[in-house]
Amino acid sequence: LGDFSRNDGYTKGSTSFVWETIKYDQERSQDLRIDRLDNDEALETPFAKLSGEFIRTKVVPETDAARIAKICSTEGITTKAEKLSNGSEVVSALRACSNAMDEAEVPTESRILFITPTLRTSIDDLDTTQSRAVLSKFSSIIEVPQTRMYTAITLNDGTTNYGYKKAEVSSPTKSALNTYYELVGVGKNVNFLCVEKSAAVCAIDQYIKYFSPDQDQQGDSHVFKYRNNNLYAHCYENKLAGIYCSYVE
Repeated sequence: LGDFSRNDGYTKGSTSFVWETIKYDQERSQDLRIDRLDNDEALETPFAKLSGEFIRTKVVPETDAARIAKICSTEGITTKAEKLSNGSEVVSALRACSNAMDEAEVPTESRILFITPTLRTSIDDLDTTQSRAVLSKFSSIIEVPQTRMYTAITLNDGTTNYGYKKAEVSSPTKSALNTYYELVGVGKNVNFLCVEKSAAVCAIDQYIKYFSPDQDQQGDSHVFKYRNNNLYAHCYENKLAGIYCSYVE
């Protein structure tokens, strides 16, 4: 604001609007097959369950892990290294998180807390007014298994290994840049991650194809082809106060 003048009126401000190009992070895929006779002998159950189980047990965990790692590795967010051994320590850590966001005037009505089931249970076991009060500072609480909560991951390229794992080296070699999705530093276990809803954006485009055994040109199988294109996360530079990561050193 500036001073209002009864002679000249309003102070003159300005607005700047520009486009920023954000590239998607990674394309991932898989080709799965079940032989016609194997499927028939099992009453056509295997292929019927294949796509759903693949999405639930492979695609979702990997996407969760990559999104969390991308957010946690963003420069400028609030991070804190701490070992949380019991419910009281978890409550204190969450209180520090909520206090930091309160002081930064981050909206309380849209703070999402991602926390491991073990730590959430340790809070529930306290069953105190204090524990309930600190949880009320978050608009929603999502339990995420520790196997998806890392500060950095490596995506395997599918030549020898599939899926993802916690990052074990500081950086990929130059020749591997196209086959590894590696975030800064060795991966650490995340205790919890709080994200205000407007602080980050993510997107995923998914494509699925099915070919019957009669259409399969490489064999005699039911064929399930899956591909996705992921923007795991983009954190807005002016919203970094709305992201808080607690991790184990």
